[in-house]
Amino acid sequence: MTVHFIGAGPGAPDLITIRGLRLLANAPVVLYAGSLVSEDLIKEAKTAHTILNTASMTLDQIIDAIMTAHLAGENVARVHSGDPSLYGAIAEQIQKLDMLNIDYDITPGVPAFSATAAALKKELTLPTIAQTVVLTRTAVRASKMPSRENLSQFAQTGATIAIHLSINNLARVVRELVPYYGHDCPIVIAYRVSWPDEIIIQGTLSNIREKIKALDITRTALILVGKVLSDQITKESSLYNSNHTHIFRPN
Repeated sequence: MTVHFIGAGPGAPDLITIRGLRLLANAPVVLYAGSLVSEDLIKEAKTAHTILNTASMTLDQIIDAIMTAHLAGENVARVHSGDPSLYGAIAEQIQKLDMLNIDYDITPGVPAFSATAAALKKELTLPTIAQTVVLTRTAVRASKMPSRENLSQFAQTGATIAIHLSINNLARVVRELVPYYGHDCPIVIAYRVSWPDEIIIQGTLSNIREKIKALDITRTALILVGKVLSDQITKESSLYNSNHTHIFRPN
């Protein structure tokens, strides 16, 4: 018996990996994060006799459901949104499974920041502009941020920043980033990216709050900030430059 932690991707049912879909389709027991995972995807669990939406369940209730499956010798598809390694709350589940000697594995998924870049048709790392992507969040109602992890410190590098779970902190995000990126720095709010009701709002640090004020977006939104979101590329990569040689193109 194995618990398969599966990254379902950002929302669109066809953005799950082939491996993840196969595990889901063959699992007799499915536990999924119903607030963020598409019901259309869960319909692919055609052989499951037990399907539980964990949105209203506690950790103990989730582990109890897994233990029931374990005692019956039945695999579990534990489906999370995006990629389980990012804000997936799988660590506490894994810790419990280790204590219970229950086997598990993890299948990665497409994270929201990748889906947002795809929707924008942008690359998040550009030569001389930004070669680093910071994945972070701010403290709202969830656990506090570590004291040394804050937007001001990250912003000093000029990196592209993907800010999760923070749409309700947009005013603070803008206030902390403007001194480092400037008022004209591009910013994107991606609401339910890849879902049918996806909304992508593009602006600058100076006008983004005004742009989203009337949309009443309070959750399921990613904030993406950085100079790479501009429409101008100032320098091309060396990778395909005719003057650049490497092992696959020596001359």
